[in-house]
Amino acid sequence: MTLRTRLLCGPLAFCLFVLGVAILPLMVPGYNHVRQTVSEIGEMDSPARIPFAIMSCFIAVAIITFASALRSESKVSNHSPIAAWFTGCMALSIAGVGIFAYPHPLHNVFGMSELVGFLAPFVPAISWRGDRNLASVVRFSWLMGVLVWVAVVFNLATLDRHGALFALERPYYGLVQRALFVAWFVWCAGTGLLLRGISSRPAVAGAST
Repeated sequence: MTLRTRLLCGPLAFCLFVLGVAILPLMVPGYNHVRQTVSEIGEMDSPARIPFAIMSCFIAVAIITFASALRSESKVSNHSPIAAWFTGCMALSIAGVGIFAYPHPLHNVFGMSELVGFLAPFVPAISWRGDRNLASVVRFSWLMGVLVWVAVVFNLATLDRHGALFALERPYYGLVQRALFVAWFVWCAGTGLLLRGISSRPAVAGAST
């Protein structure tokens, strides 16, 4: 699979997430997108548990493939491949959350491990800075990294369920959580498309590893 093809897995991961989160709740009677979390779609007793786990694994495969494209781009551009590793960590977290449905003890472990993956946008923003060919990716990654972590702060309000911030968020927590995931997947999609344009240059187009 060529680099340009693998880069499309960034937008693919975004599309799979949006479609899955929009369609699978139709299998869950009474599910509320505004109040309820994404994990509740596929929790232990949900009729959507198996489809949710399958969706999570497909998203994880797309992210892993996209991460391999980031590794190739890093290699070609003579940068550290660390951006690929942080991105790949999110694949493991998402697969784990889907497979170990709530209230399985490992569900929250994999959920908290997503904090590593949420750092991914900052990695190319920092490690690729100064590279004129990747300037657009660096700027985009800074922007999305900040948005992701603003959303992370709002989501961490659940650690203090008696606090004032969570009291404000509680009726809309489903939307608050979705904003975090959407911001991260937008980074995946945008970075994949930006790099796909950059990879059309002859030096990168032939890279497939």
